[in-house]
Amino acid sequence: MSKATIVLFSGDLDKALAAFVIASGAAASGWDVTVFFTFWGINVVRDDNKKALNKKEFVEKMFGSMMPNGADKLKLSKMNMGGMGTSMMKKRMKVKNVKSLREMIKDAKELDVKFLVCDMSMDIMGLKKEEFIDEVDEIVGVGTYLKESKDANLTLFI
Repeated sequence: MSKATIVLFSGDLDKALAAFVIASGAAASGWDVTVFFTFWGINVVRDDNKKALNKKEFVEKMFGSMMPNGADKLKLSKMNMGGMGTSMMKKRMKVKNVKSLREMIKDAKELDVKFLVCDMSMDIMGLKKEEFIDEVDEIVGVGTYLKESKDANLTLFI
């Protein structure tokens, strides 16, 4: 079986969309696929309806309030224009029958794409496990990702 791993470093809407199109396409073709969310990419799998159960330090609260909280809050990497570009992109996607990022995440999970979140990035940004969407499989260190990617036929950094 072919295997693909994707490191999703970016929290930009367009880059996250590309990652999920590739992940789902590979999984639908029978590939074993893992997405490793790190640094800004962890915002893609944050759940805007969930809050940390534990108290947070001041800096952790600041990070949390400054970062987008989930797939629906991401902005375009280019031509965002104060949110107007992102809004236009989402409307065009709807007109062209392209699923939303949130729907793509659900589809990828239904195709058994594995979602791993970087524990170091979480620690730095003050995020807790309970703040992520249910589709996240594990919170892991880079060593676990490296084991996943060791035999991969394709590794992408997005």
